[in-house]
Amino acid sequence: MLIRDILLTKSPDIHGIYPDEPVSVAIDKMVKLDIGSLVVLQEARMVGLLTLREILRGFSHYGREFGDMHVSEIMQKNPVIGAPDSSVEYVRAVMTDNHVSHLPVLEGEHLIGVISLHDVARACLNEAEYENTMLKRYIAM
Repeated sequence: MLIRDILLTKSPDIHGIYPDEPVSVAIDKMVKLDIGSLVVLQEARMVGLLTLREILRGFSHYGREFGDMHVSEIMQKNPVIGAPDSSVEYVRAVMTDNHVSHLPVLEGEHLIGVISLHDVARACLNEAEYENTMLKRYIAM
């Protein structure tokens, strides 16, 4: 299974925020949408990624006042990225090794989606269930 296959099962919506917006706006957006990351966009180009990890670090470091800071001050400036033709196994290893919960997927310079570790885990489980079913059918023959 490829990352492209996972993206086909998800909504095509990419949720983003501008780098000069306050962190409090980003938090509100993430809570309303029930999501764990926002792509930071400037002129329709990804310039960073904001996840719950950066928000927790910001709160721990700056206290309550960090809500007024700009997203650009706490975002990941160079997030790990994935390619649509990468295998799920490869991306799972990359995400695990780099402690990444969300992975922007780029095709060339074009952002085509964001996958979470949850998405990858679900894909791995579905693939394992399918293989298990096929093996059981083969054995039953």
